[in-house]
Amino acid sequence: MTIKRRYLLLFTIDSLILLSSIFLCFLFLYPYENVFSNEILLISMTTLFIGYHSFAWHYGLYKKMWIYASIEELKSLVKAVTLTLFATMVMQFAYSGHLYTRTLMLTWMLLILLLGASRMSLRIYNEWMINRETTDKSRTLVVGAGQAGRMIVRQMQQNPEWGRNPVVFVDDDPRKWGLEVYGLPVVGSLKDIPEVISPYHIDQIVIAIPSMSKKEMAELTKLCINSGMKTQTIPRIEDLMLGKITVNDIRDVKIEDILGREEVKLDMEAIKEKLKGKTIMVTGAGGSIGSEICRQIANFKPSSILLLGHGENSIYTIDRELRAKLPKSIKLVPIIADVQDRKRIFNIIEYYKPDVIYHAAAHKHVPLMEANPLEAVKNNIMGTKNVAEAADAFGIGNFVLISTDKAVNPPNIMGATKRFAEMIVQNLAKNSDTTFAAVRFGNVLGSRGSVVPLFREQIANGGPVTITDPEMTRYFMTIPEASRLVIQAGLLASGGEVFVLDMGEPVKILDLARNMIRLSGYEENEIRIQYTGMRPGEKLYEELLDDSEIQSEKVYPKIYIGKATPISEIELSAVLNKLPEMTEEEVKEKLLSLANRNPRPVEKPVDNLEKQWKPKEEFA
Repeated sequence: MTIKRRYLLLFTIDSLILLSSIFLCFLFLYPYENVFSNEILLISMTTLFIGYHSFAWHYGLYKKMWIYASIEELKSLVKAVTLTLFATMVMQFAYSGHLYTRTLMLTWMLLILLLGASRMSLRIYNEWMINRETTDKSRTLVVGAGQAGRMIVRQMQQNPEWGRNPVVFVDDDPRKWGLEVYGLPVVGSLKDIPEVISPYHIDQIVIAIPSMSKKEMAELTKLCINSGMKTQTIPRIEDLMLGKITVNDIRDVKIEDILGREEVKLDMEAIKEKLKGKTIMVTGAGGSIGSEICRQIANFKPSSILLLGHGENSIYTIDRELRAKLPKSIKLVPIIADVQDRKRIFNIIEYYKPDVIYHAAAHKHVPLMEANPLEAVKNNIMGTKNVAEAADAFGIGNFVLISTDKAVNPPNIMGATKRFAEMIVQNLAKNSDTTFAAVRFGNVLGSRGSVVPLFREQIANGGPVTITDPEMTRYFMTIPEASRLVIQAGLLASGGEVFVLDMGEPVKILDLARNMIRLSGYEENEIRIQYTGMRPGEKLYEELLDDSEIQSEKVYPKIYIGKATPISEIELSAVLNKLPEMTEEEVKEKLLSLANRNPRPVEKPVDNLEKQWKPKEEFA
């Protein structure tokens, strides 16, 4: 129906109701008078007709979608009718000096009843049509009968094309139990979810409590998926406050929701002061962590971001993404370079002179590095040495090394090379104008090479999901959380610290696999779990600090400083000089022995770090 036809229809219906209402009221109250010749009735009908349509236009009654009518629409209708009757009263008194109070009061009530009924009938018809279409929709249990839950249910009811038919609420407020909200019963508390599913033939669950803490959300999510139901949730409380919640905002529960970790909050003002208007370099900018660091620091309005990486496709991807999102005031410089190329790295850092360097470039895959130890040495040790010494040589303000929990008592070459990289940075920090620091964290959900994408792929292929050992545990964090920690550490550093995140409780990989299988809509009898045995270099449990490094005080919420002491520069220099001549087995033996013992006292420093550099005219 066009807007003009819709307006004409409502105008005609309202006009008939207006004129017939006051006529019937006069006829009812003055049955022995000839109403057809009553001048007051004629004046009243004329005033009512003109006045109502004027106020209806003012309050937009003909522009409203009455199939979605609510209390607000009815309030506008009552205002228009009331003001119209008041105008009619004034005209009656002005013409005859008498008020027909009973007639006007009765007319007012009849108009509210008939006009309201005409509008609400459109909504009733619309909902009847919707209910006819819900027989093949997913029967949905809504968790939370508060404001967000009510808004979500209305969206579902008004949008049948989304395939959700809300049938029941659960809520922890006992005052709501036994009541109905939008026609749906509130049947119990959150812990009653498993008992509600069968009687109401539930197909899926929507969690509509955006104010819930991460820990509470994790417990609730586990309860829902353990009951065998597909589970979804609404994203953020900010969207609720801004009125942005729609059916589109409902998303599938992610594995991150089950971790129950409260993310680290940044000191936004201090970081903005540190990064605003500065030139920031990120090595490994195309990787999972490096690219997220770029996204995060872009929020603090640096003047330039140097995207350095070895893989052209990954650098092209993050460069294109950021160019589409960021203002042109932030200069993006994609740089294809290998951190193992010392001359190239020195030339880049000398030319651009970044204020802060986040060094995320590294080989991180444990089994692959175990099979290729010399490549781990070249990239993780020599690459870090090149970037860190260039930062020192050219007076870069801050250098932050991205390390790993695998650097603690490592049984593998990857962890040993990362621990050795920490030692390089710590030794440089002792006599440098550059503020050096390292940041350790555990496994990052969704990063390339992590277990989560592997499990997703295996589940999508029908299984089996492979786990090395049923007792294996790991610490987990999200990519944004890891990136924020790196940025905050750069602000907290005074020189040589190893920052560690309080990563909460470790997660059993077996539990992670089971939850991911259920989140994908399968049961364990459909997707088999297969144990493959521990791979070379793997640990059953990960650590963030060894016993000699533990420091109880936090320097920031959820952030600690480890007391990891570097080896002497004499020994560091000797090992670095011998590494190129060693065999793979000798490299493994030497690095693992260094990374798994208490370091010796620092002796007289030896300048082996090649701080003198003659620039090459590469960027002229």
